Parts: sequence; structure tokens; C-alpha cells
Amino acid sequence: MRPIIQLFGQLFAAASRRFQQALDHPELTQISVQREICDRLIASKYGKTLGIRSLADWQAVPIVDYDALEPWILGQEKRQQIPLTPEPILFYEKTSGSTGAVKWIPYTQSLRRSFNQMFCVWAHDLIVHGPKFSTGKIYASISPQLNVGDSQSLQDDLDYLDGWLRWLLRPWLVIPNGLNRLNDAQQFKHQLALALLQAEKLEIISVWSPSFLQVHLKYIAENQELLRQELQGLISPLRLQLLQENDIPWMQLWSNLKLISCWDSANAADQAKGLKLQFPGVFVQGKGLLATEAPMTIPLIAAGGYVPVLDEVFFEFEDDTGSLYKLHELSIGQEYTIILSQKGGLYRYRIGDRVRVTHYYRHTPCLEFLGRHQAISDLVGEKLQATFVQDALNRLNLQGTHFQSLVPVSNPPHYILLLDTAEQKPEIIAQQLDQALSQSYHYNLARSLGQLAPPEVFISPQIPELLTSIRLQKGSIWGGIKHPILATSPISTELLQALKFINSNIS
Repeated sequence: MRPIIQLFGQLFAAASRRFQQALDHPELTQISVQREICDRLIASKYGKTLGIRSLADWQAVPIVDYDALEPWILGQEKRQQIPLTPEPILFYEKTSGSTGAVKWIPYTQSLRRSFNQMFCVWAHDLIVHGPKFSTGKIYASISPQLNVGDSQSLQDDLDYLDGWLRWLLRPWLVIPNGLNRLNDAQQFKHQLALALLQAEKLEIISVWSPSFLQVHLKYIAENQELLRQELQGLISPLRLQLLQENDIPWMQLWSNLKLISCWDSANAADQAKGLKLQFPGVFVQGKGLLATEAPMTIPLIAAGGYVPVLDEVFFEFEDDTGSLYKLHELSIGQEYTIILSQKGGLYRYRIGDRVRVTHYYRHTPCLEFLGRHQAISDLVGEKLQATFVQDALNRLNLQGTHFQSLVPVSNPPHYILLLDTAEQKPEIIAQQLDQALSQSYHYNLARSLGQLAPPEVFISPQIPELLTSIRLQKGSIWGGIKHPILATSPISTELLQALKFINSNIS
């Protein structure tokens, strides 16, 4: 199998060479991409309405968010031709971000090709510089269609890729037929568990959120006997025996596993660390910054970080003063929010992601994802910001904890820290949390004035799954759910009661 995998590397080599050349000339590459995207804008009804006739008119294009573009995208319904681009729309994909309502993003052939190029560069880097793959067996995340009727959205994550690449990858995939059509979460977990356990030669796991993988490992651990009965004669006696153990040795169950690709930045950092502990010796690689709207950064082993997809997306960056910068103008150590223009009809789109420049690779800045811009909770004027909360939690003694989320409660105004597990008692953690958050002037003032009650801490391994099920009911896509380190809207009464119930059962 190794020679075939190396053949794949040669197939992706041309895309990688072009990308490496782009990294040597970021300014020229970005001008070329901007010109190509601007030509599409000029040919669209949206561009004509704005009076855009050439690249010189770029500054006249407004910087927008999704709400401003939604009438142009959907009008009265999802359609094959929209005023934002001359290209036909292949399908619409919904986002399931941690804030706001569901958004429908239109996909054109050119936008899909951008994802395709990103995949080819990433795959080439892994084959050349990564672990020595020998079986090539891949599990790539597929999310169940828990909301029937979304026929225009992606059926699985391979739909992001061009047809020829999907065809090439299909034989290597570990996936039972019809899994993506299951609309019952328990059925989905059961069928996926059976498929993964039969995949003895599984070498690569590619998921979005690390918590998605944790949910399925937990399902296997909690349903060992049932799964063993169904797998009699389908897997080796040795592997059946491993499923009898109280603490399943995952690395023996999948002894060929070499790579887990998942989010590992911002809110997902602790969960990714948890996977590293569960799978020692496996290369756990961060996804970089990849959104439904566009591919933004790729992890490159040689770069030691995340490089922007500069030959497919035009980037502008805004600092905290509101000044705009181009890619080649960024400074190491500085933080920016991304404004992107892509090939599917989004121009100067404020995606809301915040990045820090870690270093330069070749002549291009590498970008670390920090979280969502302006993730602020403000019940009574305390103005808690997500990055501050993350730093505060880092100062607490939360070793062994993989899930952390601080949620505001409106009556009485206070905060609850949700954890899946902790070594210390909740009362002690709550005291330490209050002290850490009091480093913020506005929080400390609100506590001193009695506007905010002391924080609480709820600890239960059931918390992540409860929050996930609530998000699924609201239309989120399972594999893409992100649990924010700081929720920006007060928790609902129903969810609060459910959390209190499972917390009291653990206490």
C-alpha cells in the first residue's frame, strides 16, 4: 500500500509546488487572486449595483457581515443563480457556528475548487513530511442529517471536494452505506461504532471538533457488551477481548492509527490535548482555520504552523484601531480580525475570526486562530471577553478537564462554569474562578457593587452531550458543533434546570 500512497503524493505534487511558490511571493499572489475575484464581482448584479468597474474601485465595496448579504443570497428562497456571482450555485451549506442563527453559504464550482486545492496541498505535506502511512484507511467525519429536508446541503465532508478526488478517495474510506441518511443520533452512533471497530487497519481519523470523536469513544465504552455480541465473527478474537476491558486500550484496538486531524485551537485546545493523552504516539494535528465560507489556513509540518490559503482567498486584516492591512503587511505578535473575499460570491466578508501572527514561513505570515472576534458577555456591564476568560481558566487547577464553558445566567445575574470532570471540589474552583475573573476591572466592580452574584461550578461528564443535543435540536450540524469557552447569551431556564439536574446527580 505504501507505494500507492506515495503515488498519491506525486499526484498532489503540482498543487503543492504552486502553493510553495505563492508563499514566496505573497503580495503578488494576493493581487492576482484579488483581481480574479474582482472580475467575478464586476460581472455580477451586486457589483453593478455598487458601481464596481475595475480593481481601482475595490475600496467602494462595503465590508459586510452575513446579515447584510442574506437578501442577496437567499432572496425568497435558495436558488441556482444569485446576484452575487455569475457562476451557478451547486448547493447551499449551512454553518453551525457557536453564535447567531443558521447561515446558508452558497457554493460554486470555483469555491469548491478552493477547498480542493487546500486538501491537495495538505495531503501532499502529510505524505511527504508526516507519519509513514501504510494502510491508507481513513475515517472522515460524516454528520447525521438530524433535520430532514436539507436536500441542498452537503451529504458528507467529501462533498467539499471535486468529483475526481472524491472518486479517488472513496475506496480508502471507512464508512457504512447510508450513515449520512440516519436521522436518529443513537442509531448513528451505533452504526458508526460498528464500522470503526471493524476497521482494524484504520490509520487516519479526520473530524472537525475533537468532542465529536470523544462522543463516539464514550458510546463504545458504554455499550461494550452489545457491540461485542454484534461483532462476533466480524472482528478478531483478540480485538473482541479488548472490548471486554474496563479501560479500553484504544491504541491496541487501532494499532495502525497514525494521524488524528481535528480542531486544536481556542475552545478546542483542551479537548485536543485529551485525545493526545488517549492516543499516545499518534500525530494529533490541528485543522487550521477552515470555515464553511472559505478555507483560510492550512497546517504545514515544514512551516511549523498554519499558513494562509493565499492563492485561493483574498485576505484583509483589521486591527483593534480599525486600520486595515494586507497579508504581507502583518506584524509578528499582533492580533487581527479577518475580512475575506472568496470565489463563491462573498466579497469583503467579515467572518468574525480573530488570529495572531506567530512567525513567517518563507515570506508569508503564519496565523494562529484565537477565537471569535468580540465574543463578549455583558450581563450588568462586566464586559467579559473570551480570550480573557480563557486566560483566567488557564490559571485554575483544571488538569484532566477536557470540557470548559462559562455561561451567563440572567436571574440572579452570575456565571456558571461547566466542566466534564475536575479533581478539586466545585466550591474551591468557584472561589478561584471568582478571583481570576476579578482581575477584570468591570467584573470586579460588578461583584463589589453586588450586581453579580458569585459564580457556580457544575461538574458532570454528561454536560457536553446535553449541550450537543440542545444544539442539534436547534439545527446545528453535529460534526461541526463548537462549544464556546464563553457563551455570550444568558442560558435558557430549561437548559439551566437540566444542568442542575445532572449536576445534583453527580454531587
